[in-house]
Amino acid sequence: MAATQRLIEMLEPVITAMGYELVGLEYHPSSKRGLLRIYIDAPDGIGVDDCARVSHQVSGVLDVEDPLPGEYNLEVSSPGLERPIFKASDYDRFAGEQVRVRVHGRLEGRRKFRGTLRGLRGDSVVIEEGDEEVLVPLDAIERANLELEPDGR
Repeated sequence: MAATQRLIEMLEPVITAMGYELVGLEYHPSSKRGLLRIYIDAPDGIGVDDCARVSHQVSGVLDVEDPLPGEYNLEVSSPGLERPIFKASDYDRFAGEQVRVRVHGRLEGRRKFRGTLRGLRGDSVVIEEGDEEVLVPLDAIERANLELEPDGR
């Protein structure tokens, strides 16, 4: 987690200065070749040229700062239709949308939750599943994604 936070602190100002939002990043170290995946967004959406521009700029920063051990591949991508959620503030931002959440270990005997995102309540994410509200502590979340609704929205 510390490596991820350090990368965000290093790269977010660069990406923001280019006119993009740093949605989040994933770092998967490996003994052979790791992976650093960066998700960016912009009001008008993201295209291949946007990803290439950010990749070029970020590569330069990473070459100079050298924050990660060993070799790794860098990928820059749009968040896509099933946008991953990285920031606590995004749980309020996307309230009303369908969400899929996976937790570390088990919560109420389950690992996966799916329903309508209702935002944050304290340090927990509120998910409406049918007639029930489920509170998922932020620190228990392994992965969260917005989900396309069945009608394709």
